[in-house]
Amino acid sequence: MARLAYQPPSPASFARTFGKSWGPTLSIWGIGAGTAALFVLSVTPVVRNQFLVKVPLLGSYYEDKTPASDKPF
Repeated sequence: MARLAYQPPSPASFARTFGKSWGPTLSIWGIGAGTAALFVLSVTPVVRNQFLVKVPLLGSYYEDKTPASDKPF
């Protein structure tokens, strides 16, 4: 009767197991963190002009209708 030697798990099976168990959780947290960062940084001119103006949001483009007298900078 032959004895079976110990074989450590391969990196591919570890990555597959890790991805199945943690992938959905990490993606939800990543989407939430990205949305929060975009919301917090949406008042800065760089984010507003470089990102929000160029990306269509629900069929219309972002347009700031705040009067110039009410803007902090």
